Amino acid sequence: MTPHLPDPQAGAAVKAADRAHVFHSWSAQDLIDPLAVAGAEGSYFWDYDGKRYLDFTSGLVYTNIGYQHPRVVAAIQEQAATMTTFAPAFAVEARSEAARLIAERTPGDLDRIFFTNGGADAVEHAVRMARLHTGRPKVLSAYRSYHGGTQQAVNITGDPRRWANDSGTNGVVRFWAPFLYRSRFYAETEEQECARALEHLETTIAFEGPGTIAAIILETVPGTAGIMMPPPGYLAGVRELCDKHGIVFVLDEVMAGFGRTGEWFAADLYGVVPDLMTFAKGVNSGYVPLGGVAISPAIAETFGRRPYPGGLTYSGHPLACAAAVATLRVMAEEGVVENAARLGASVVEPALRALAERHTCVGEVRGTGMFWALELVRNRETREPLVPYNAVGEANAPMAAFAAAAKEHGLWPFVNMNRTHVVPPCNVTEAELKEGFEALDAALSVADRYAV
Repeated sequence: MTPHLPDPQAGAAVKAADRAHVFHSWSAQDLIDPLAVAGAEGSYFWDYDGKRYLDFTSGLVYTNIGYQHPRVVAAIQEQAATMTTFAPAFAVEARSEAARLIAERTPGDLDRIFFTNGGADAVEHAVRMARLHTGRPKVLSAYRSYHGGTQQAVNITGDPRRWANDSGTNGVVRFWAPFLYRSRFYAETEEQECARALEHLETTIAFEGPGTIAAIILETVPGTAGIMMPPPGYLAGVRELCDKHGIVFVLDEVMAGFGRTGEWFAADLYGVVPDLMTFAKGVNSGYVPLGGVAISPAIAETFGRRPYPGGLTYSGHPLACAAAVATLRVMAEEGVVENAARLGASVVEPALRALAERHTCVGEVRGTGMFWALELVRNRETREPLVPYNAVGEANAPMAAFAAAAKEHGLWPFVNMNRTHVVPPCNVTEAELKEGFEALDAALSVADRYAV
């Protein structure tokens, strides 16, 4: 598929209807100017003026196999012709097969799958399962995290999107996870950062009362907050603390899962197996909303003869599950996970480190697979952020200028506070990456104007 002939009039109509009737998430409605999108394919999308953009956001980090993969589109069409929908209490082929294929890929013995409609409600149900399993009220979560926009999930979240929604009554206690570049532990090495972060967490557990804590939830690799790779030994250390105190260990793989890190799940990078693992996004590249919780035998047994008090009308929706089945088969047969790992190591990392050498605004490069971030700073020596924490308006001008420059050069960036993420589809090509890095190079030159 290629962009249709430009049709600005159609684009204006789409924009007008949007502005009149669509209420957008996370936005001041009168201050936004959404791009009217005419189509998408692979790693690209285009507007009604015919301008094409290389999508370095993968939608919202979910189009792991790109837009409009023909095999997944065909699977959705075939499922719609056979059984468009059916209630979740029944055994349906697409649902059963999706669960089987997911369970084949999850780490360890996480073989039971509870389907949700997305990542936030997966987190909601994981927390509910942990509390019911343990009979305890509290959940520990990290600052610099994001777990979703629903009531419990946003209260667990550790970034500013929580603030206006935080009731302070959801039994959530936050702690600092490791991040050496901006260490809260005065660490100078990854080993120090790991040891001190684990000591901090153990102290938090002790002072909160181990017998009151149902779960510790972590993004295996924090995504929106900045793709901060945990140091070796950290996740294993959290696993040990959970085992010691009978706490349920929950890993949130909504963003990092299904090939994004160059493994099926980021947990595979660290050799850890949680008790519960949430997923969504890449499970079917977002073609139809789907998420879920992968459940350990011990927690599944809790609800063997005791009803689980939770569910969703569209749990395991046949169209979404058919898309998942097709997506997982495509990823396996086309080597999508391997492609993410190979190009991440051989192309993305060297290119980003070369950009960091050329641009004074780049403080750090970090990531793996197709999951990378550039930390943008005003001063490399002091590590002063390019814009203040949670900056808006004029204070955010440098990041706004950077994003505008990227779009001008045909690159759609993922920017968050002081970071730009590099998260193209996992089946991206080397030529597409080269195109993206040339545009990123030009945009970073704009950000350099604000750095010393």
